Amino acid sequence: MKLTRSVPPKASTCESGGLGLNRRQFLKRAGVTSGGIAAASMLGTGMITKAEAASADGSGEISTVRTICSHCSVGCGVYAKVQNGVWIHQEPAFDHPINRGGHCAKGASLLHHTHSEKRVKYPMKLVDGQWTKLTWEEAIDQVGDLMLKIREESGPDSIYFMGSAKTNNEQSYLYRKLAAMWGTNNVDHSARICHSTTVAGVANTWGYGAMTNSYNDMHNCKSMLFIGSNAAEAHPVAMQHILLGKERGAKMIVVDPRFTRTAAHADEYVHIRPGTDIPFIYGLLWHIFENDWQDQDFIDSRAWGMEAIREEIKNYPPDEVELITSVGEKQMYRVAKTLADHRPGTIVWCMGGTQHTIGNANTRAYCILQLALGNMGVSGGGANIFRGHDNVQGATDFGLLFDNLPGYYGLSEGAWQHWSRVWDLDFEWVKSRFDQGSYLGDTPMFSAGIPCSRWHDGVMEDKDKIGQRDNVRMAFFLGQSVNTETRGREVREALNKMDAVVVVDPYPTMAGVMHTRKDNVFLLPAATQFETYGSVSNSNRSLQWRSQVVEPMFESKPDHEIMYLLASKVGIAEQMFKNIKVEGSVPLIEDITREFNRGMWTVGYTGQSPERLKLHQENWGTFDYEDLQAKGGPAKGETYGLPWPCWGTPEQKHPGTHILYDTSKNVLEGGGNFRARFGVEYEGENLLASDPGSKGNEIGDGFPEFTADMLKQLGWWDDLTAEEKVAAEGRNWKTDLSGGIQRVAMKHGCIPYGNAKARCRVWTFPDEIPIHREPLYTPKRELAIKYPSYEDRQVARLPTLYRSIQEKVRNEELDIKFPMILTTGRLVEYEGGGEETRSNPWLAELQQEMFVEINPADASDRGIRDGDEVILHSPEGAKLYISALVTERVIPGECFMPYHFAGIFEGESLETSYPEGTVPYVIGESANTAMTYGYDVVTQMQETKASICQITKV
Repeated sequence: MKLTRSVPPKASTCESGGLGLNRRQFLKRAGVTSGGIAAASMLGTGMITKAEAASADGSGEISTVRTICSHCSVGCGVYAKVQNGVWIHQEPAFDHPINRGGHCAKGASLLHHTHSEKRVKYPMKLVDGQWTKLTWEEAIDQVGDLMLKIREESGPDSIYFMGSAKTNNEQSYLYRKLAAMWGTNNVDHSARICHSTTVAGVANTWGYGAMTNSYNDMHNCKSMLFIGSNAAEAHPVAMQHILLGKERGAKMIVVDPRFTRTAAHADEYVHIRPGTDIPFIYGLLWHIFENDWQDQDFIDSRAWGMEAIREEIKNYPPDEVELITSVGEKQMYRVAKTLADHRPGTIVWCMGGTQHTIGNANTRAYCILQLALGNMGVSGGGANIFRGHDNVQGATDFGLLFDNLPGYYGLSEGAWQHWSRVWDLDFEWVKSRFDQGSYLGDTPMFSAGIPCSRWHDGVMEDKDKIGQRDNVRMAFFLGQSVNTETRGREVREALNKMDAVVVVDPYPTMAGVMHTRKDNVFLLPAATQFETYGSVSNSNRSLQWRSQVVEPMFESKPDHEIMYLLASKVGIAEQMFKNIKVEGSVPLIEDITREFNRGMWTVGYTGQSPERLKLHQENWGTFDYEDLQAKGGPAKGETYGLPWPCWGTPEQKHPGTHILYDTSKNVLEGGGNFRARFGVEYEGENLLASDPGSKGNEIGDGFPEFTADMLKQLGWWDDLTAEEKVAAEGRNWKTDLSGGIQRVAMKHGCIPYGNAKARCRVWTFPDEIPIHREPLYTPKRELAIKYPSYEDRQVARLPTLYRSIQEKVRNEELDIKFPMILTTGRLVEYEGGGEETRSNPWLAELQQEMFVEINPADASDRGIRDGDEVILHSPEGAKLYISALVTERVIPGECFMPYHFAGIFEGESLETSYPEGTVPYVIGESANTAMTYGYDVVTQMQETKASICQITKV
């Protein structure tokens, strides 16, 4: 097989390739001159040199636009300079309350994203193996006709709506609404494969599945435990907050299979075998309870079920923990004592902890550790769960999920009735849009759809085994590429099998080129987020208004306009945009914001009107760098970005909630407590808190969620206005569209969602408490027998394998044939699937080769030297042709790959599959082609952090 090297494509950018291409050669061949960013010291001062002006004489007024970086979830502010409609210059915002002038390599390169020559410039269709230009009208007509044909033949569930973590809040909400109006729950986005296990695990412990504190609040930590988080590369600007906390005395502990750039800053680095998070956490708890270091008062008043945890950790004494995790007793004791002696402390986790078959249990274990230490609801404590993309938090909140409506309302009839009222639509009409049949015992409208981690199984699986009428026959890939999914061979087969593939993106992405099709692939050029505007939610729940920098480039259109055109074509625009003004074919973003303000009562997305968010944007410098509060100015007293929950209506001026579950403040000032979303009792035990909760609670103790009847029982019903009484009758705090129930509860110092204990036992999950289960592909066969995975089962419309794969590994001796433990992760230079960042010459020059990190001992055993071409063999058959990076960052027996590459598939270059001029500057094998089967039992999160492989020299 011919090996195509992962260097800038020869066909379009360079004469030769290979390791050793120097910076000057790369810049020359990529067409970047010395006047560009690449020639500047991008990170030396945090500033960027000015690019050439659009006009020949440099004339024209220069305007400044405040915008937000579109890469990771930190949400850095940027000043964009625009002249004659061209983005010519950018600066990091020195007055922004989160990044305060900080920039990373990706943020410093934003300017290039809009005018990249690698973008899709007009609608295209693959016809007889050739890319053919279409008008927008032709593209929408052809795509819409195919949708209607498939609907008629196979039902609405045969269309898959893949969403994005890059669309703004308004577009994300609208895309979920589009799927609902079409009549399917087959809609999802990349949170499924990054933090869905966080949302499930955390929400089922504390009440909300989100980061509890903020990046800025890490200044106040006394200790910081990082587990499966490499912030220095994945969230570089977050490191300025982390290091400030460290400078102030916080002890920094990093737990990771690799010695990362983050670990280099740590007071203590702990190597952990991939997939053993629960034994590690239980090992810490063993020492904490053994030495009576727990916060018993906090546990007694605010946690339920800790007794079961104490019983379970008896199964994880130090010698067993060392056997499973590889961490010795002395280090475990030292880490536990550090956490106990330095409180409040925070825990930080990312995909290293979530992307496992037991990811939901991992995240619950992290939560339980914080409960045991009493680290919740305080400044410097909590869980700082760093999300990946710039709006993965918001897109998740707005229901781009196969099992939720916006605001995590679920898929019950009551949830659908609520949103039908918000949309001002007849519930029976909404219901009629769905397939009315029953499949494997479930009705499509009220059952979870197919997760995006497994859309390809929806295409390939025997339809009699799928919980819907027919297979998936057509998919939209809106701002999401398929090289981020595991089992690359099956993904390719599914792309080939479908009736049509539709890619809505500024770039072709792997969905557009990874297949071997000859027809019916549509590329619809979406505008970037700098060519539109709207709100975006960062990881610490702050909403930021992102202004439009330039008009849509080439023939691209904003995502919400594309949705309107599709809705019009398939006959649902009248209902979908009933209360949203449409100017020509462009829906008004502010009207979309106001519509979700009407319905998002559960998570407090009701108080952030466009006007309030714009006011924050216009006054960045008035918000404090320490606690994000405006001490003066027009937003005095408010927290930056009005982080949810921002209760009530915008007119009520709730300041937003900086720290979740903080009982030291009144709810009207951002206070809170754990949520009563699990009922008031279980098996005769009281689940309500044994303390008053947030300051000023007039009930004085724990209480359930507020309803109209509860207001009447308390004698508070007459606090409602006459109009509010009409709207609130028969409703609860999350379905009362007037907001009256919330207003009155808060008037009396009460959180609308009740005051309950956090729960350590989740009786609705397969494992009531977290327990260790070995990865499906593990070289530790004795541990797989002792700690087996689940029995095979049906999950989210699809048959899902667990125990049978573990047995196959043993029976076929795959653990012997593929002895290396394999994990994956991020690089600082690239983002996500990498299509955008590898198409940026200023970033592409920084990392030009796909590689695998291998320890010198393993390399020597295989005759491999640094830089050699190697083949990474997957136990499921795939082969990756990549380069070896010999390093002690990984220990013997373990290896690591970055997951940002694509464009080469098992040694085969896909350059000729791209439309002319769109091949990224750097291509390479996708790590996920080799990543194996495995899905979280609750959320269907894919397993990318613990598999096995073999590596050989070419």
